[in-house]
This record gives sequence, structure tokens and C-alpha cells, in this order.
Amino acid sequence: MDQNVGATDKRVRTAVGAVAGLASIATLANAAPLPALAAPVLGVVALAMLATAATGTCGLYALFGVDTCPADAGGSR
Repeated sequence: MDQNVGATDKRVRTAVGAVAGLASIATLANAAPLPALAAPVLGVVALAMLATAATGTCGLYALFGVDTCPADAGGSR
């Protein structure tokens, strides 16, 4: 699958993944006033965001035909 996540998109996904991961850990440690169900949900969100940022491909983007890579990159970097 060609890469469809651009550089800015990768930075945003990395930041969102890091925040979601920290919130998940804080919930597990009872340091955040969130329901217990929030920890695994936030953990999955964090893993998905970080994985798509690392690989540069997003399955949902491919499904809907979205591509945030620059036009001159040809879909892969």
C-alpha cells in the first residue's frame, strides 16, 4: 500500500498518540478521573495513531481516497 499520510499529518498523529497514551497510563494509575473503560480505549487510539504515523499509511484514508502526501512525492516516501 502506498503512503498516504503527509509530514504534518504524521506530526499531528504522533502528538495525539502520545497524549492518548499518557492519558491511558494515567487512567490505569488512578491519576486521572476517567472511567476504567477509558484506559483500553485510549490505549488502542494511541497505538493506532502512532502506528499510522510510523508507517505513513492509514487504512481509513485509503478507503475514502484521502492522501495528505505532497503531490510531487508520488504517494511514497
